[in-house]
Amino acid sequence: MREVDVMGVRVEMPSNQPIVLLREVTGERYLPIWIGAVEATAIAFAQQGVVPPRPLTHDLFKDVLEATGNSLAEVRITDVKDGVFFATLVFGSGVEVSARPSDSIALALRTGTKIVCAEDVLDEAGLAVPAEQEDEVEKFREFLDHVTPEDFEADR
Repeated sequence: MREVDVMGVRVEMPSNQPIVLLREVTGERYLPIWIGAVEATAIAFAQQGVVPPRPLTHDLFKDVLEATGNSLAEVRITDVKDGVFFATLVFGSGVEVSARPSDSIALALRTGTKIVCAEDVLDEAGLAVPAEQEDEVEKFREFLDHVTPEDFEADR
């Protein structure tokens, strides 16, 4: 398992599909994962420190964990099959629960939990970004600095 950081979310054009971009902490690979608009908003809210007036689902789950004295020890991105990613929530008690990576990431950001990714997932779906392409990554980071949760709302 390799630790990854959440670089942010963006909308991929022309498909208008949100993705979350993860990056190896001690490497040069990036892992883009297609996610839903609701999950993109949840991740963006967590990264931007937005506190909704009433708890959203991931906030509720965090509150339930705290109220029951449980902790989320680790989030694992464990597998990818036919372009579908799989994750596991690992609790302090050792209990493991299967979950979608998008929900797992949204919860990890709210709880400050480490996110790790299986080496074979990074080998299969990760993208190495050579140093000469880092300027493109910097442009993406600039985009992330200016994106808002409303950017992920469906057109009405």
